[in-house]
Amino acid sequence: MLGLLAALSAAIAVMAGAFGAHGASSPQAAEWLKTGGMYQLVHAVAALAVMGTARGPAALFLAGGAIFAVTLYVMAIGGPRWLGAVTPIGGTLLIVGWLWAAWIYWRN
Repeated sequence: MLGLLAALSAAIAVMAGAFGAHGASSPQAAEWLKTGGMYQLVHAVAALAVMGTARGPAALFLAGGAIFAVTLYVMAIGGPRWLGAVTPIGGTLLIVGWLWAAWIYWRN
């Protein structure tokens, strides 16, 4: 299931980046789409890379990437700006995922 979610996450990230490059309504919207897409794509690939050894961190990469990116995507298409206050929750999950993965690999 993590592999499926990671692959879908990567596809969404590529779509967001393409929309940001070709259809965004403003430079700010394009930047939000670019940033969200980059973070989501990197963490989808990271989840695929570690899911065999570190399933918990892989799940945090997907959840954190989704929260981080989706809040930016929604703002880019005109959603409320207060979502920017939610974005760091996704970033925090990404950091925790990386620290957890480091701990797992250090132990092994």
